[in-house]
Amino acid sequence: MPVRATTPDEGPSCPPPLAHARGGTLQEGRSSTSPGRLTELRIRGLGAIDDVTLEFGPGLTVVTGETGAGKTMVVTGLTLLFGGRADPGRVRANGRAGVEGRLALPPDSPVWQRAADAGADPDDDGSLILARTVSAEGRSRAFLGGRSVPVGVVAELADSLLAVHGQTDQLRLSRPAEQRRALDRYAGPAHLALLDRYRAAHERWRAAAAELDRRRTQARELAQAADVLRHGLEEIEAAAPEPGEDEALATQVKRLSDADALREAADEARMALVGDVTGDLGGGEAPQDATAALSIAERALAASDDPTLVLLAQDLADAVAVVSDVSAQLAGYVADLDADPARLAEVMDRRALLTALVRKYAAPGEGVAGVLAWAEDAQRRLSQLDVSDEALHSLAAERDAARAEVDALGAEISAGRRSAAEGFAAEVGRELAGLAMKSARVSFAVDSDPDEPGPDGLDQVALLLAAHPGAPARPVQKGASGGELSRVMLAIEVVFAGADPVPVMVFDEVDAGVGGQAAGEIGRRLARLARQHQVVVVTHLAQVAAFADTHLVVDKSPDTGAGVTATDIRAVDGDDRVRELARMLSGLADSDTGRAHARELLAVAAEARG
Repeated sequence: MPVRATTPDEGPSCPPPLAHARGGTLQEGRSSTSPGRLTELRIRGLGAIDDVTLEFGPGLTVVTGETGAGKTMVVTGLTLLFGGRADPGRVRANGRAGVEGRLALPPDSPVWQRAADAGADPDDDGSLILARTVSAEGRSRAFLGGRSVPVGVVAELADSLLAVHGQTDQLRLSRPAEQRRALDRYAGPAHLALLDRYRAAHERWRAAAAELDRRRTQARELAQAADVLRHGLEEIEAAAPEPGEDEALATQVKRLSDADALREAADEARMALVGDVTGDLGGGEAPQDATAALSIAERALAASDDPTLVLLAQDLADAVAVVSDVSAQLAGYVADLDADPARLAEVMDRRALLTALVRKYAAPGEGVAGVLAWAEDAQRRLSQLDVSDEALHSLAAERDAARAEVDALGAEISAGRRSAAEGFAAEVGRELAGLAMKSARVSFAVDSDPDEPGPDGLDQVALLLAAHPGAPARPVQKGASGGELSRVMLAIEVVFAGADPVPVMVFDEVDAGVGGQAAGEIGRRLARLARQHQVVVVTHLAQVAAFADTHLVVDKSPDTGAGVTATDIRAVDGDDRVRELARMLSGLADSDTGRAHARELLAVAAEARG
């Protein structure tokens, strides 16, 4: 796995894109990698790290190195990238730190839709690039798919992308709401389907109860509003406007008002086309009409033997037919013209009535269509303002039916949670036994309150831990030390791996205070977790590091030019990896005994993983 470290003289500016080339759309360029992972990470100007770029593989990645070399800066960088708090104290003296990462996500990841909503674009290879910069003054900026976005957007994505477990981190599964969601997912698909039904019933119950309360407490105001709506509906119903009637009336008014001028124009056009063939156009000396002229031309051409002229003669014959048809339509138009003043007054009155309705009930420019839309909306609103005894009784019945469904489904969900809690706690306990916490006991407290159903059920769920015999069971985030809490979370993640959608998990010093056989068990469990997730672990134990698919070593060396300690991160394999494990075991990288022990650890880990 290549790891690139740049030299200090490249400058302290924020990281340039990770070979970012914009192109395509989020729909066109999505990666098919499953279940999603971080493929590349660049850290610059953060703590002891000047500039490194890491390429992550799938499975388990471990980060090792001497104390103080900056191992935790990898975790800090990941936390910062995914919306964590920006600490200006971590920024190097050059004034700006930056972190950039590349994500390969499956097409059905919810991250794609949220990224599209934020205006983000995929890279050419279908990956999604995130970036975060922090100044020494504490100013922070976030970028998603080449677009500047609020840090909160990236933090929102982190809930479905990353889980960080460490002694000083805000742990995802230490939150009661997340513990309840974890228990529900562990309970299985049937339980989740039941929970969806409950949520729908709860929403109906709350909506019906709120509506009933509104109508009862605002009965007088609602009745007055209903009277206003009914008056408007009665006025519109009495007028009975038709869609498009205002436009049709405008056309009629114009025609009736201009009847004489329209008749004169039509007669003049008809005479030009066919002449005064009936004498009803006034007789007199009229110029030759179009029909006669076309007929003469047609006969002249038809008498020729030339095929081209004969075809043109046919075209002229068709033109004569068209002119005759237009003439007949003009005659019909003139016959339909009506200069009746009484009809004109009737149309004007109707138009005035509709104009009055439009002024009262339609927005400017909407016309009769706006009046009809107001009437339709008023009918809907009127049904919501009904405060009659019958309406209130019907609404109360709807509320009670929804509440009965909430109670029934809530009881089923509570029973399902309690059943799942027993199995979940038992599995976590078995995992803890192999993590040097054999005496620890994990349990779930599921407290139900049927009188106060919430949107997620009747229950308050809490994960409890009794760290040793005789210790009271306390909420897990309060009942464990930092190292114990990380191991409890590791045990939970291992049990929960099949149902947890988070693709990337990070553990910082989960092996604190552990050694011997327990250390090897931690490595086994991390490797097992890495079968379904990408797992990144900062560790000081060779027994854990031996299980890694990718092994990164953090080195520090004095930077005499800048007067500070510089950190480099390199991937190790083969003899280099054996040397690093030997250093972790004995403090001596070239010790024959340490190297032999390191090879033995690698062989044991390979056999266990196989």
